[in-house]
Amino acid sequence: MTDPDPDPADAVALAVLTTTDSAEKAAELARGAVEAGLAACAQISAPVTSVFHWRDAVETTQEWQVLFKTVPRRYAELEAHLVAAHDYDPPEVIALPVIAATSTYLTWLTSETSPRA
Repeated sequence: MTDPDPDPADAVALAVLTTTDSAEKAAELARGAVEAGLAACAQISAPVTSVFHWRDAVETTQEWQVLFKTVPRRYAELEAHLVAAHDYDPPEVIALPVIAATSTYLTWLTSETSPRA
């Protein structure tokens, strides 16, 4: 039986989301994080329509969503990288816990996000 309320501290991996206003910026964020070994993979979905409250108004715009796959021990570095590389103020950086995944995927994810010499 599946635990109805999993503890985020039990995460075996993280799915980290951000959005940006162009395909080019999304690709730069994705490539930068993967090249730095902070994420094993990044997927770009676009365009998505975002509706949000900003500076006393409700805005609607198209954005590109980037989903990064990483391990919990690399989150702080990935967050710092995204905040530094992003042109939004403040950028959306949301980490969602992955509480289960195949062992072969987790092995690959861990290997790809291990610090490089």
